[in-house]
Amino acid sequence: MINKNPKYIKNIFNNVSFKYDFLNNLFSLGLHIFWKRELVSSLKPKNGEEWADLCCGTGDITFLLNKLVTPNGKVYGVDISEQLLQIAQRKSNKLDNGDIYWQKKDIFELDANLRKFDGICMSYGLRNLKNVEDGILKVFLLLKDHGRAGFLDFNHAKINSFSSIFQKLYLRFIVVPISSLFNLRDEYSYIQKSIKDFPKGEKLIQIGKTIGFKKVKYKTIFLGQMGLLILEK
Repeated sequence: MINKNPKYIKNIFNNVSFKYDFLNNLFSLGLHIFWKRELVSSLKPKNGEEWADLCCGTGDITFLLNKLVTPNGKVYGVDISEQLLQIAQRKSNKLDNGDIYWQKKDIFELDANLRKFDGICMSYGLRNLKNVEDGILKVFLLLKDHGRAGFLDFNHAKINSFSSIFQKLYLRFIVVPISSLFNLRDEYSYIQKSIKDFPKGEKLIQIGKTIGFKKVKYKTIFLGQMGLLILEK
């Protein structure tokens, strides 16, 4: 079993933080921002609503949400990695986004009794949680009635499908060797291992329904490489 201890995951992202944005752009050919925009647009955030970007990293989705819910709404960017959050905060200061609230926390530390959200996003974070079911349940509890949630992550494709083979080869022969040039081989080797443990789309749909979401949809994008899980409470 892959190590999903929160301290281990935090250390991974602290270690990669100095090249996080650069390598995301490189490995996705800059397409990750379009996938994130598709996630956000699927959820239709509105001015005046309160949203959270959980496992927010350097804030790509946080900033997208902020444009849509302000001037009357609020956005919270939450991440366990202090190094990634520092980068997000520096970006925010340059953009003069003083109405974004950054929090260094494990998402399981968030108190649903203190604050509930109209919507929640998580990109490439669900796969890194110690337990996927507990993560989706936590999001359910943090949402207001009729709240929406969306998750973007690697699609765990059917074994021996074109998507699965391409994903495995790309990670093994492109991502890991290039990341090794920055002494990040172990950190990026983790991605392929984590996908193996990540539920397939059908299972994610089942989890969402069992937890109690009224609407659950899963769709793949980018030739089946990525998946979007869209939920409504």
